[in-house]
Amino acid sequence: MTNNKNVRALTFDEVIERRKSVRGFLPEAIPKEELHKVFALAQQAPSNCNIQPWNVVVASGESCKALRDKLVAAVEQQVTPNPDYSRTERFEGVFRQRQVDTAVELYNNMNIGRGDKEGRQWAMMRNFELFDAPHIAFISMPKIFNESVAIDVGMYAQTLMLSMTAHGIGSCAQASVSRYPDIIREHFGLDDGLAVLIGISFGYEDTAVPANKTIVPRANIEEEVLFLN
Repeated sequence: MTNNKNVRALTFDEVIERRKSVRGFLPEAIPKEELHKVFALAQQAPSNCNIQPWNVVVASGESCKALRDKLVAAVEQQVTPNPDYSRTERFEGVFRQRQVDTAVELYNNMNIGRGDKEGRQWAMMRNFELFDAPHIAFISMPKIFNESVAIDVGMYAQTLMLSMTAHGIGSCAQASVSRYPDIIREHFGLDDGLAVLIGISFGYEDTAVPANKTIVPRANIEEEVLFLN
């Protein structure tokens, strides 16, 4: 944990390499002073004309538990999701293959077989249980903005998660929990003019959780980057 003064600070390269999706957390809360450091650092994220279009709300402790219960109840009661933004649910070609490879690695680590419907249902519900995280942040932006401004919010979300990693905090970006934005707005008292983009569950990683063994590879830069001389 970062409150140990003897812990060596990570290099920037190490922060990038160590960030991963954490799907199991310890119950210990992050001290408020540490939280403020992490979010203050994330505020340095770039945005077009420095408009900083993100709105961030954080639930901790009992507030986090209450929100988790509301989300779980919505899924169990089969409440129809009504996300503020439509998302691509079907991937094809190499994108589908990457999705499948990730799922296989994750389910193998959790010992969930291909035909294990009950196990897969449990794994899905873990998203709405926030993986037992003691904190969750929701990031929104004004509804007057479109996808071009959402890029700015995405850069903020990445900066926030890297800031967490640098401070020894695990995180998991979750599109799934943004499917019920009305619950989020009601819980935090958000203005109706804000659209919920993403949730980020975070806390100290529970290394005993099998899902946290999942480390998925990235494509070689030759597949994604073109260099011209």
